[in-house]
Amino acid sequence: MTPIQRIESRATDLGDGMLVRRALPTRARRMVGAWCFLDHLGPVDFAPGQGMHVGAHPHIGLQTFTWLIEGEVRHRDSLGSDQVIRPGQVNLMTAGRGIVHTEDSVSDGGRLHAAQLWIALPPATADCAPAFEHFPHLPRWEDKGCAFTLVAGNFAGHTMPARFHTPLLGVDACSARATTIDFPLDPAFEHGILPLEGEMRIGGERFVADEFAYLAPGADGVSIDLAAGSRILLLGGEPFAEAVLMWWNFVGWSKEAIAGAQHEWESGGPRFGPVPGDGGRRLTAPALPWAGS
Repeated sequence: MTPIQRIESRATDLGDGMLVRRALPTRARRMVGAWCFLDHLGPVDFAPGQGMHVGAHPHIGLQTFTWLIEGEVRHRDSLGSDQVIRPGQVNLMTAGRGIVHTEDSVSDGGRLHAAQLWIALPPATADCAPAFEHFPHLPRWEDKGCAFTLVAGNFAGHTMPARFHTPLLGVDACSARATTIDFPLDPAFEHGILPLEGEMRIGGERFVADEFAYLAPGADGVSIDLAAGSRILLLGGEPFAEAVLMWWNFVGWSKEAIAGAQHEWESGGPRFGPVPGDGGRRLTAPALPWAGS
């Protein structure tokens, strides 16, 4: 069996009771295919009057990918998109050369549970025009008492119709009872599996919620034992030839490209337009981490 790398997620408290656990990137693993960022949000029960409210902020060189499990979140961006995402749906925003967006709980108070991911764009499309897509209906099926949702790519005869720029896979699997599932894998892909709830065992190794399991290319399948009440997210993709550069909300292929985007954001340049209805909320970029920028 392909060796499994165990990666502990990093916990961050964003305030107002919002706990985020980051599985990618970490020192142990920067990417899984083009998946370069994975935050597990919640599950959290907001007190009355509280919720998730993220002010206007920019992105370049990536696609943002939101998989919502519980709650409702309103997305607005500088293209004029205004979309509420609900459980079982995906929002896919392509930043390309530059976009700005906000994210807000629809109703303060209540429960929120989601996975937020970034997908690095390859050099040929990193500067493409920005775009936004909403996918309210995804391929779903059941097997061995487990409910599956295909959130990205092709799997088990199903296709998720979003446009990605490198080969990718994303599958959510949720089981109310203990069961064993056998995932066929593409040996050209590397894979990562994150328990979002409950626990799993792979090759006798136990992984609880937010312990990320990484499988290097070469595996043609994996058998996973799920405990009752468990949910996992399986990600896969072809390894990138070289690591991308990530800083703040930007993904790029050079320090110069990221420094240029940071300057345009701070100076109010035309690349990053306004978000209608953002209420003047605007995040400030931190200082660049390298000298001479």
